Amino acid sequence: MLPTELLMFKVRAGLVTPRRLKVTPANVALAGQVIATFEDNVGKRRADLDEDLRALEAGRADFKVLRGLAHLLTNGSSTFGTGGDVPPAAVRARVFALAQSGPPSRHRRGQILEQAAAALTRERPLAAADVAELLYADLPDQQRLEAFEPPSPEDLLRRFDLAQAQGMLYRAYSLVITARRNEPARYKQLLQYTKFFGLMLTVEGDATFGFTLTMDGPTSLFGGTTRYGLAMAKFLPALLHATRWDLTASLKPRRDLSWTGKAEAEWLFELTSEDGYVSHYREPDEHDSALESGFAGRFAKVDTPWVLEREVDLVPVPGSVIVPDFRLVHPDGRSVLVEIVGYWRPEYLRKKFDLLRKSGRTDVIVCVSERLNLERAGVDPSDFGERLIWFKGVLPPRDVLALAERLSGGPAPQGADRP
Repeated sequence: MLPTELLMFKVRAGLVTPRRLKVTPANVALAGQVIATFEDNVGKRRADLDEDLRALEAGRADFKVLRGLAHLLTNGSSTFGTGGDVPPAAVRARVFALAQSGPPSRHRRGQILEQAAAALTRERPLAAADVAELLYADLPDQQRLEAFEPPSPEDLLRRFDLAQAQGMLYRAYSLVITARRNEPARYKQLLQYTKFFGLMLTVEGDATFGFTLTMDGPTSLFGGTTRYGLAMAKFLPALLHATRWDLTASLKPRRDLSWTGKAEAEWLFELTSEDGYVSHYREPDEHDSALESGFAGRFAKVDTPWVLEREVDLVPVPGSVIVPDFRLVHPDGRSVLVEIVGYWRPEYLRKKFDLLRKSGRTDVIVCVSERLNLERAGVDPSDFGERLIWFKGVLPPRDVLALAERLSGGPAPQGADRP
């Protein structure tokens, strides 16, 4: 992300709009120049890179754009290191120890470096010049650009736009997302990221019309810090993988911006899935496990009016949320949820069944592998009654369909599946 001093935005009537860079020939050329500067400095010191970047921005009115692009490349595409086989701290310790034996002089400096080189030689001989270079090689401006993975100029411009949008959330204390029906759904990944970044979440709505996800927390817990806003900013790239959504964030105004005129009580930042931002987070896999992908593949071969949907329902649970693996929908409006439990870790099993019980939902089919040692995990699934399906190896779709018909009040399908 970008530091606060490199954020560019305007505020009108309390609505914040971040700076965006269009993919124009001029902007592509600028991004290409910055990328080329990094490529030319591979193997050189960071101080040399910084000097070249300063020369590139000299006299430019858009120097903050250039600095923002360089910041993203420095922190996202570059690997800096001290180089050499000997840690700089060990070099300093040896040189300073030798320097204690007499008064300093230019001639004696050379002798000390040569003595240190002889003492520190390991896999390859060291020269006095090597020791001099390694002496402070771990300081930030002396580290060398060891590797650089250049993005395309267009990708760098898109990354800049997203970083500016993320920066708008630094001062956020509430984030409301309306996640409309998604195909394919990405709800599970969104929930994983909310937990990963420590965001507190409440959920309202249903799979047919969409969900409202509210992420907020008592600002008194965070005082004047932007810690919670930073977590929301890190979450934003995950949201971009969902296909249809709207976002509204409530922000604490920047009091240091006197040019904004009358001080507002809060600012608002609004974003939608139609705004064209691109995520740099890895796109989630369609299925979490071979069990789920195998079940979906076998279901596709079954002649049935039921439609299998992937992770389109969020089930609120006190203190948490669960996302069933599948939703079965019949053309007449009936629907049931399907949860496949095939993971064996005891703590996972205990948590999974505990959340299923807390949900209070009676329309969830729970499919459990007979390979699981539930007794060892201290789990008793018997209270799920007829909603429970045991399976060996693979989960037969017709067994699930038969139970779906019974739970939803329809007739049982003819025939039986065979693994």
